[in-house]
Amino acid sequence: MRRADRLFQIVQNLHHERVITAQYLAQELEVSERTIYRDIQDLSLSGVPITGEAGLGYRLLRGYHLPPLMFNETELEAILLGARMVRAWTDKGLASAAHSALQKIEHVVPDKLKPELTREEIIVPDFPMVGMAGEQMQIVRQAIREQYKIHFNYVREDGQNSSRTIHPLGLFYWGKVWTLVGWCELRDAFRHFRLDRIKQIEKLDQRYELVAGRTLQDFLNNECEGYGEY
Repeated sequence: MRRADRLFQIVQNLHHERVITAQYLAQELEVSERTIYRDIQDLSLSGVPITGEAGLGYRLLRGYHLPPLMFNETELEAILLGARMVRAWTDKGLASAAHSALQKIEHVVPDKLKPELTREEIIVPDFPMVGMAGEQMQIVRQAIREQYKIHFNYVREDGQNSSRTIHPLGLFYWGKVWTLVGWCELRDAFRHFRLDRIKQIEKLDQRYELVAGRTLQDFLNNECEGYGEY
């Protein structure tokens, strides 16, 4: 990586809100911490308002505007691949957002990289979401973001029906199948549900609190296989 590119990446990694250590930057950019210290010093001397010190960490002062985003060929390929996956495998809201993001990127990338936007060597097949799963996802995403409970009817693999009130926590994609993970009030435990088996879903007016032992991180910290699909 050219030094100019590395300096740009350092500024991109720094934040106003939290301190970033030289060790973290060195690992991200695959250089020594000593190199990071020298780069930070040079950036500060050039006028970039970096506060902090060696051994503690660094951050940007509030009010500093990062330079315009620039992508190399590999970064742009990764962004395009991710956007195509979103368009193909999620709900209409996220698909529209991905399309809008690509249009914005097209306006800012330099001319030499514009051909990358139309390359199709990595193909993302469009597998339509089964049944109403796309609409279910849109409701679930909003409920997760705003911390609202949801209620739905669910058809199990064995054909049995059940009615559930869930504290929705996260969505997982398993290749053609999306599942919802949440805290189930009926079972008083974590449960996960396939979106294509959810029927008559509604976002309730009741909000839920993220209680210790019932968060998504708690779910991930445990043996996920131990929580069944119902």
